[in-house]
Amino acid sequence: MTHAILGPAITLVLWTFVMWAWLYATRIPAILNNKIAMAPTMTKDDLNAQLSASVRWKADNYNHLLEQPTLFYAVVLILAVINAAQVPDVMLAWAYVGVRVIHSLVQALVNIIILRFAIFMAGSVVLLALAVRTAMAVF
Repeated sequence: MTHAILGPAITLVLWTFVMWAWLYATRIPAILNNKIAMAPTMTKDDLNAQLSASVRWKADNYNHLLEQPTLFYAVVLILAVINAAQVPDVMLAWAYVGVRVIHSLVQALVNIIILRFAIFMAGSVVLLALAVRTAMAVF
């Protein structure tokens, strides 16, 4: 199961790079087409004020994939290091990845906040369950 638990982790890493590419595929043309001057003193907020919401959503999601998922990576690595992953852990890990991909698509395409929040909470519950199972294996 050690290798099986690592599959969801590397999949989420690769998904993060998909979002990274998507953010640049939308942001660079928006900057060029709107002729946004990129002054050295420009802040992120200055840039965001000049970009459309749909362009910003991709970057926002990329940043979100570097926040809570760090806990996911830690939990998965702990399970792998102590060789304690079981089938339910692998299923929870894949469920978390699936929920994060859905969250990304909702945020990047329509950004309906209440829907995105519900998806985020579902992922949080899945991650919490995985973390509790991991804590039980550790202690």
